[in-house]
Amino acid sequence: LQSNSCGPGFAEENTSSEEQAMIKIAGNSYLASPNLPAFCGCSPGWSSAFYGAECFDSEVHSYLKNLGKQKSSESQNIDAKRVELEQLLMMETKNYRKTMKFYQRLLQKERRSKGPETKSVLPKLKGQLQEMKSKLQFLELVKKYQMMYAEQWGVESYVLPTVIHNGKADTTDVAPMHKSSLLLYYNTEKHQCNNQNGARVLQAGTPLGLMAYLYSRNAFLEGYVQQFLYTFRYFCTQEEFLQFLLDRISSTLSSASLDPSASLTKICNRSFYILQAWIEDCYSVDFATNTDLLGTLKEFISSKVASLNGYGEHLLSLLEDASARKSGSADLCSDVDKGEEKSEEGRKTLHSLYKKLSEDVSRKNFYWKLSKGMGPIAQYQRERLHTGSAVLPKACCSSFTEESSVSLAREDELGPVLLTECSAQQLCWQLTLLQQEVFNKCHPVHFLNSRALGVKDKCVAVPKAVSAETVSLKVCNLFLSKCIQDQYLLQLLKNADNISTWVAAEIVTCHTTKRQVSLLSKFLLIAKCCYEQRNFATAMQILAGLENLIVRQLPAWKILPAKVAEIMEELKAVEVFLKSDSLCLMEGDRFKTLPTIPSAHVLAMHVQQLETGGFTMTNGAHKWTKLRNIAKVVSQVHAFQENPYTYAPDFKLQSYLRQRITRFKDADISALAADNCANFHQIAAEKHSRKIQDTLRRMKATFQ
Repeated sequence: LQSNSCGPGFAEENTSSEEQAMIKIAGNSYLASPNLPAFCGCSPGWSSAFYGAECFDSEVHSYLKNLGKQKSSESQNIDAKRVELEQLLMMETKNYRKTMKFYQRLLQKERRSKGPETKSVLPKLKGQLQEMKSKLQFLELVKKYQMMYAEQWGVESYVLPTVIHNGKADTTDVAPMHKSSLLLYYNTEKHQCNNQNGARVLQAGTPLGLMAYLYSRNAFLEGYVQQFLYTFRYFCTQEEFLQFLLDRISSTLSSASLDPSASLTKICNRSFYILQAWIEDCYSVDFATNTDLLGTLKEFISSKVASLNGYGEHLLSLLEDASARKSGSADLCSDVDKGEEKSEEGRKTLHSLYKKLSEDVSRKNFYWKLSKGMGPIAQYQRERLHTGSAVLPKACCSSFTEESSVSLAREDELGPVLLTECSAQQLCWQLTLLQQEVFNKCHPVHFLNSRALGVKDKCVAVPKAVSAETVSLKVCNLFLSKCIQDQYLLQLLKNADNISTWVAAEIVTCHTTKRQVSLLSKFLLIAKCCYEQRNFATAMQILAGLENLIVRQLPAWKILPAKVAEIMEELKAVEVFLKSDSLCLMEGDRFKTLPTIPSAHVLAMHVQQLETGGFTMTNGAHKWTKLRNIAKVVSQVHAFQENPYTYAPDFKLQSYLRQRITRFKDADISALAADNCANFHQIAAEKHSRKIQDTLRRMKATFQ
């Protein structure tokens, strides 16, 4: 374990007396007592991977330090902190909801009467709501910080060799060169981590060293644990990582309860917390897809842990709950999980309230902040600020529920008609809900190593004649050869391709140019509504359908209204914006209050760009700085999933859209276009003769 500028050795971090007291309290109740306290989730979450050491500032640390103290002389107590924080959150949430309802009633009253009384109250009330919202978000951050009990069991740097050698305290026989090759640091003059003494930042490490660093103090708070869970498949398999944890538990479990402050006790407890965080965050991509891995873990817990440590029962319950969620069996959830689900529902409700407060400003002043290098496009976007309510048509699809159950025989005739009758906003909402359903099933890990799955730039991930199971992993595989990779990304990209094909098919199957113009306008308005609502996935899918070579050559584009045709340029500008920066959607605070669905293909391309180049240094150590950047980019998947759309679902309209998308998913656009004369430019002489024939036909009809 070596620093590249200060030589071998360790900067010992002194544990404060308060932390020692906290370790003793937690250790005695955690291991010695059979009546364990209520277990809480310990997964650091996406914000830890994204913000790293900057996730929690000094204000959060000092606020939590004073929680649970009745007197200034009393030491910290974990249970008292938890109770007091939950009570504060409950009261603040209740007050925020009441104030929001009162604000909405006043807003409606002001719109009806437009009296001077409400006009003077509304700005003050809105300011109070903003303050209450900021306080709630701060308390939620404190709660996340307080949930990281695993930091009680972090070890100092000089204890990491003990972790590496499987809990053996005597490591004097280890060669110095072997020790120094495990981890490599670099020093900085100023580091922003509030809880880290010194300015050492991990630069690289061997697989064994990187796994051992999970046990270091502040690894959870610095974001290392979450970043490791996202990226460890680049340098070790799931089986190797699980065996590493189980070996540490086996060698320290028997002596862990003797002394809570001993290194072996810390290693044992930290192993359990790391294992729990892995299950909570990555069950769907590691354990659900690998029955052997899951069986090994269950057998170990049942045979060696459950009888000695109450944590074994908790882990088994956690695995059952995760399996039930994966299979959709909500009835199998335990009481602990039900409590977490209730808090999750409450959090989502708070997000919807935050959204209501944010929409007033964001919808009125919506524009894209494009990069300076984009020149005319950036200027074009700054000059033209559109609001969704000004452009979108009003809803006119009230009678849709009766017509959605039409037979397949009439579907070809009524398909484009129903699309033009429904408003763009209605279709945008339902397409967004359909897209959200698919997006919520993905995981940040799904976007890693996508080259091995055949995902390339500007092409579909899987050819239509080849199934996802037959994709061969070629030399471009960046994961270890025995590492099992979930291929859900292929389904996500295939769904995007199906929607693009559906858009193109609907347009080329219109039998008149007038209908084509109407449908082109509708899809452009839907795409505009989607990107204004931050559903970039559907917006880019519609753009891909409109940019189909056959669709772009249709005569209908020449007679498309200029105001609608300009939306096409907006969509292209949004596409350039999304491709310009891998973290462009995470700028500012909009993603925290407004739901977002990114373009899966664009995000996969950003990750591929970060994966370009070597992952190892000349000495064989893996570049942690590179892995950390990849983890930061993919963490936005969980960030966006945390804030869902709350549109009212129209199940019959969704069913109709699914039918149309499924009908055209494998369609040949050129073959469909060839059967429709409206898709071809007509020669002037042919047009003239056809007009004469139509006139003669009408005159003949008048004499009959």
